[in-house]
This record gives sequence, C-alpha cells and structure tokens, in this order.
Amino acid sequence: MRAIQVASFGGPEVLSLADVPAPVPGPGQVVVGMAVADVIFLDTLLRSGWGQDFFPRTPPYVPGGGGAGEVVEVGEGVDPAWIGRRVVVRTGAGYAERVVAGEGEIMPVPDGLATEVAAALVHDGTTALGFDRLGRPEKDEWVLVTAAAGGAGSLLVQLAVDAGARVAAAASSEGKRALARDLGAEATVDYTRPDWIEQVREATGGGAALVYDGAGGALGTASFDATADGGRFVTYGTAEGFAAPDPEVAARRSIRVFTPLMDGPPDERTVRELLGLALEKAVEGRLRPVIGAAYPLERAADAHRSLAARTTVGKSLLLIGSTPVSP
Repeated sequence: MRAIQVASFGGPEVLSLADVPAPVPGPGQVVVGMAVADVIFLDTLLRSGWGQDFFPRTPPYVPGGGGAGEVVEVGEGVDPAWIGRRVVVRTGAGYAERVVAGEGEIMPVPDGLATEVAAALVHDGTTALGFDRLGRPEKDEWVLVTAAAGGAGSLLVQLAVDAGARVAAAASSEGKRALARDLGAEATVDYTRPDWIEQVREATGGGAALVYDGAGGALGTASFDATADGGRFVTYGTAEGFAAPDPEVAARRSIRVFTPLMDGPPDERTVRELLGLALEKAVEGRLRPVIGAAYPLERAADAHRSLAARTTVGKSLLLIGSTPVSP
C-alpha cells in the first residue's frame, strides 16, 4: 500500500511516498481504509527530530496521528459489524492508505457529518475542548486567542464565543484576522507588530481574563503580558519551543499558568469523551473546523511547508484515494 515515510529527521523533503506492507489486524484490532489524514503542526516538529523525550520516533516511520475512513477488516474478538462503517481513528501512523488501530481507538462518524470535517476534529477538536475545560471561559469576560486562525485556535475562538465570552484574536495576516472575526472575535490584532500587547490591553480594558497561547516561544512568553491580574494563561504552542512566563511574576499577579502539553497526553477514556463531544457539537453546528488546505497524499511535504511558513489558514488535511470523501 502507499504511505508517506520519514526516512530520516529533517525538513519537508524527507517526506517521501513509499510502498509499505499493508497492516494486518491482531486480536482486538481493526484496519481502517483511510479517506482523510489529519495534519497538525506537531507532525512537522516530530519530522525534524524535535520532542524525542515526549514523542519518541525512530526513522523510518509513517507520520501522522489519524484521520477518518472506513473499517475494511477486523481482528479476532472484534464485532464484524464494524466493517463498512465510517469512523474516525487516532493512531500513530496516519499518512497511509490503511492503518491498524485498537477497537478503542475508533469512533463512528455521525450520520450527516462530512468525513473531512470528522477528520479535522480528530486532534484539534479534542485539543480545543480539553483546553476549553482548563480555561473555562465565562460569559462577558475577555479571552485572547493567539494563532487564532490555526486548527485548534479557530475552534477555541468558537468555544469561547459559544460560552458568551468576548474574544480578542491575534494572528499574523489580515486574512487570518478576517477569519477570526467571521468566527465571532470582537477584536483582532496583528502580533507581528511591536505594540500588539498594548493593543490587546487597550481593547480588553487592561488585559484578558483568559489567554490561550497557541504560538509558544518568545511570542507566547510575550502574550503572558496580555493576561489580566488574577487571570488564566493556557499555553500549548510549540512553534519555537514552549512559552516560559516568569513563575514569580505569575504568582505576584495571581495568574494561573496551565501547560497541558508538559503534563502528558490525556488518557484514552478522556480522549474518547472529548472526541465524541467534538463530533456532537459539529453535528449541532456549534463547532466548525475551518479546512483551509487539502492535499493529495503524495504532497504531504507541501502541507508541511505551508504549515511551517504559516501560510495555511485553518486546518490542513491529506486526501487519500480517488473516491469522494464526503458521505
């Protein structure tokens, strides 16, 4: 079968299309014929060799964390009624025509929900809902979302708006800021400007009660200054390493700092709960992943280049196979 492989750590050029053996399900497992693979920024970091302490990878490996497709084979002990059903799947190797996963790693795609939309929620949906639980946006308070036009950021904007909060969105281009406004953000700022923190503080009347840092690094550390005294700072960006707000300053200003990525991945039960909720909200029209780019499998390197260059607005996906993916 066709799959993308990372032959060695490096830039997008190390992603190549390869012919690899098709997976065979073991007891308690299924094989999913992939229609759409999820692409997240973390994939680009792991490809470069980053994060071995947290996400160990040994080349050659098939990148990706899942997507959506149809169950084509089941192993011993698995109900054969799964065969032919559309499912979302979280697995360690998503950029392939077929993936193997435990029965607990798949979930039915609700009727009426497009396969692409379901795939777009596999990681960003669970991530955004998990961070939403951490931050707990409240009615009428100001929430700042940085990297607001990204896969997770655009969902966090929607969740905060749905909670009745007032959203300030930070993004690097007018197109991305326009998207944030379309999703309900009241104020938008360009975080490439040196005075963007001052702009946020002015728009929010002194700072946001809740900040979601989707940038990380120096930009994420700077965004801590846009947090109001007594507020909450949720940092998950990794573009240039993790944000590093001064713990003494945080304590003095009574700001609670949450670092969910440093705390490790959630357990399978929590992931299933959050993913199920994301799919439910999507069916209800309360959560809309913004799919900004969809590439054929063989152009995975282009998807990574676009993410690294920050030119992708919203979510990136890989389309696998020649058949339509919507139901």
